Amino acid sequence: MSAQTPAAQPETTAAPQAETLPLVIAPDPRLKTRTRLVTAADRTRVSALAQRMLATMYAAPGIGLAAPQVGVDLRLAVVDLQPDDKPAPIILINPKVEKTSTEEVTREEGCLSIPGQYADVTRPERVTVSYEDLDGHTQTIEADGLLATCLQHEIDHLDGILFVDHLSALKRNIILRKMVKEKRLRKNG
Repeated sequence: MSAQTPAAQPETTAAPQAETLPLVIAPDPRLKTRTRLVTAADRTRVSALAQRMLATMYAAPGIGLAAPQVGVDLRLAVVDLQPDDKPAPIILINPKVEKTSTEEVTREEGCLSIPGQYADVTRPERVTVSYEDLDGHTQTIEADGLLATCLQHEIDHLDGILFVDHLSALKRNIILRKMVKEKRLRKNG
């Protein structure tokens, strides 16, 4: 998710400097594919991948990044709203929305895979998300505000859903046509 205004969130450990990864830009079929669960066999590479994802997200700058946005088919996402302008990354392995509120909120969203495009998206105001941490322990986050929106946005990525998929067909098609045109212009140089 593109950088937004910071909000309170759970404490976590700060990420060390790591090499960035290239972002996958829409339209790209990898962004529309449901990712696979992280298994025990994936654990050795997930920690290094998460650090590189955090470095990529910070450099963009953004507040959330999911593995498909860097071309990786795993249920892995990173989030950091940087409360008090200090890094507080959350690494979510196999995250799952467990509960949502019936109350909804509309917030402007952007996406690192759809650069320069923003739109109002309506989502549940509060959310409970379970996930595994880097040590394989199950954790739970109860979030509202920007953190709730960011968590839902990143978990959507893991299911092949972009924020534009929550818009009307007309708005979605306008944004995606712009992305196709920009991609063509970048390719032709």
